[in-house]
Amino acid sequence: MRQRRGPASAGPRAAPPTGGSPQPLRAWAEALAAAAAGLVTMLVVALLGLWAAGAADLPGGAFPPVVAAVVVIAAGGSVELSGGAGALVEADAAADAVPLSVTLAGALVTAAVFLLPLRHRAVATTRELLGRVARTAVCWLVLLLLPALAARHSFPISVGNGIADELGQELGATPTVGFRADVPATLGLGLLWVLAVLALTFLVSRRAPLSSRLLRFQHAVRPPAFAMLATLLAYAVIGLIAAIVVLLTKGHPAETLAVIFLGLPNLAWMALGIGTGGAWTGHVDKTIGLPMPHVLDQVLRTRGGERTLDLGSIAEYDGRAWLLVAVAAVVLWTAAFTAAVRSPARLPAWRHALEMAAALALTLLVVGLLTRISAHYGLSLIGVGDLGGPGGEVFLRPELPRLVGAGAVGGLATGFLGSLAARRVRHPGEVRDAGEVPPR
Repeated sequence: MRQRRGPASAGPRAAPPTGGSPQPLRAWAEALAAAAAGLVTMLVVALLGLWAAGAADLPGGAFPPVVAAVVVIAAGGSVELSGGAGALVEADAAADAVPLSVTLAGALVTAAVFLLPLRHRAVATTRELLGRVARTAVCWLVLLLLPALAARHSFPISVGNGIADELGQELGATPTVGFRADVPATLGLGLLWVLAVLALTFLVSRRAPLSSRLLRFQHAVRPPAFAMLATLLAYAVIGLIAAIVVLLTKGHPAETLAVIFLGLPNLAWMALGIGTGGAWTGHVDKTIGLPMPHVLDQVLRTRGGERTLDLGSIAEYDGRAWLLVAVAAVVLWTAAFTAAVRSPARLPAWRHALEMAAALALTLLVVGLLTRISAHYGLSLIGVGDLGGPGGEVFLRPELPRLVGAGAVGGLATGFLGSLAARRVRHPGEVRDAGEVPPR
């Protein structure tokens, strides 16, 4: 006789698997959510910043393409400028500046949404993690293609000379300047951008699970990496508070909001580099629409050559510049203390100092590369002379050896002091004797 099976409740059921790889449809939905959330955030921040800067009044429906171009640049993409009007009038234009407010907002939101499905996991397989990263990167590239295709426009430019304008109109040679995204370069650089964001997410966040092979490295890498992220975010918050104070006390709301939504981290992270002893060199001859604090404009504005932007040169115009040293000391010591508390309890102070020195030197190297500015625009009639008008030039270059050296020295000092202060604080994984009284 065939035996009949008992009811389903008669025996214990196998528990459904927890964790592991998600279903394919759900996995792609999670990847799309992370990519879309980051890109939408960047669009909103860029739109607000450009609106405050007056770009909404650009003629010919140029506002949406300009917003798209700023998002492309913020995501690591490439936008090419071009101009001219045949042999009569030539326009020469170039711009290289990263709107780090847009970049930072997109990176933080992308990382946060990417981590949501993983927040209750401590370990994951290498295959699953690589699959999540690959799906997110694919979704990011597909979505980034939309602003890359939309980022193209051209503007007619007045040369500032009535006779030249009339002559150009008669000959059909009105000068123009335009821009368009380099789509292949944008997708290639955008892929590197999103991979870098996700890699930093795993380096910094405790909520990001690692494969079993990488768990042994987390205590050596994550504490200093988290300390550097905390430092950069702390400077961004300090810069935001300073901008709000300026907004409430000195007016200029449009310019201040443009700085907040477009270039706040650029200025805040430069303050970190200058406060630790780093420097930039630059030159400003005319205002060409880039938001810049008045003291920096005073230091960099010259009729020829270039100026060094450091503590000494800024202090010549504003003695409060020396406060940057105190702010850097407090923020970096706090970050080093936090990293020491997150590190193993028996890590020697010299080892922690070396880790912080390497982390801060690398951080200031990246800050220097991201805060470079190079922009100019000029017009010439029949290839001779500068017609003035909107022409101008701004450039700002980091002194990378000085920045890296200052970061190494500052990291050594604050890392050593932070490690000494953290000795009386309980570290993760540390077990105390039963009779030991924890220090107060």
